[in-house]
Amino acid sequence: MPEGHTIHRLAADHRSRFQGHPVRATSPQGKFSDGAALVTGQPLETAEAHGKHLFLGFAVTGWIHIHLGLFGKYAFGDAPAPPPTDTVRLRLANGTHYSDLRGPTTCALITDGEKQEIHARLGPDPLRPQDGENDPDRAWRRVSRSRTTIAALLLDQKVIAGVGNVYRAEVLFRHGIDPYTPGKDLTHRQWTAIWADLVDLMREGVRNNRIDTVRPEHTPEAMGRPPRVDDHGGEVYVYRRARMACHICGGEIRTADLAARNLFWCPKCQRGGGAPS
Repeated sequence: MPEGHTIHRLAADHRSRFQGHPVRATSPQGKFSDGAALVTGQPLETAEAHGKHLFLGFAVTGWIHIHLGLFGKYAFGDAPAPPPTDTVRLRLANGTHYSDLRGPTTCALITDGEKQEIHARLGPDPLRPQDGENDPDRAWRRVSRSRTTIAALLLDQKVIAGVGNVYRAEVLFRHGIDPYTPGKDLTHRQWTAIWADLVDLMREGVRNNRIDTVRPEHTPEAMGRPPRVDDHGGEVYVYRRARMACHICGGEIRTADLAARNLFWCPKCQRGGGAPS
């Protein structure tokens, strides 16, 4: 499932290609035909993301709410658009660009009120502007009272929105935190550091359209090691590196199932609250 930086990138891609211009909306697959007919001819007013939810805003019809889920994918291209395949749930097109959405869990027209209900169910998002509703202390209040592991809490979208399996594993490694630490045993200083790091890492993810989490001194060039070869791309410390040597201590990276996802961590480096060095 895409992590939050991907959805924010998709919002930016829609704004740059369609904002302020009337769109032609179609649903070759047929599952969004009624909604597409209502949207056609309207300009896209804005596009925004909250966690793993994408919202495309139109003045008259409200919002198209999209959640990619496990199988959803987006493709963008320049006009003229080729004939769509029958797997395309939603195509948006104008005179210069088109976008194709395939396989989402959700693609539905919603009202402003329904959109606000979705926001209310989600925790703060490191990539949204910090304000009263998007306050990391909101998440901290839940974390600090919870006996649930911090690794599980980071994946709970009601606690913090947009963090997925990669960012979860990597931010805990970067701060030397045992993933099995109960939320209530974290200090506020640790939480503040985790949040600030997620803001920086995920912003980089939006800019680069990939996840890189290693510090400059741990890049392949700096360490004289081979670059990572993986379909997901990006240089990481522990994610999908089970049974491989830790870049920092040389110990073996471990994996286990936690919160229905594969967890990756280094038992030697993640013993407390100090960043590995």
